[in-house]
Amino acid sequence: MIKTLIGRVCLVGALGLTAMSASAEVTVENPYARAVPPGQMNSASFMVLNNTDTKDVALVAASSSVAKVVELHNHINEDGVMKMRQVDSIAVPALGKASLQPGGYHVMLIGLTQDLMEGQKIDLKLEFSDGSSQALTLPVQKVMAGMKSHKHHH
Repeated sequence: MIKTLIGRVCLVGALGLTAMSASAEVTVENPYARAVPPGQMNSASFMVLNNTDTKDVALVAASSSVAKVVELHNHINEDGVMKMRQVDSIAVPALGKASLQPGGYHVMLIGLTQDLMEGQKIDLKLEFSDGSSQALTLPVQKVMAGMKSHKHHH
């Protein structure tokens, strides 16, 4: 009976380790939220997601205490007009990166529950397709409307 119990405990422990290693390893680089004028109801957050695993993963959801709704968005060029669209997920390829930046993919903070002023910090939780999640603390920063690093490729 004791051997059976020890065997079951070892099996459960081994299965637990296997489940943990099945999650992709995503690191978050340079996360920040956009500062907005007082009374502005929406903002966005940006970052680079770096997948250090050999398995593809995707960002599938996000949440924050500073917004009523948090959605994943992308800007698309539709007939020469830039439009923002909600997306179901943002792919982070195996051993690759996904850049969330102004003019591209971003995490939209809708229905802000507080003003987001430069120098503050906010919480943001990211949820991935492999079931893993990350709780982040992001600085609030001013973002220039015409970012010089933003380039259009035709």
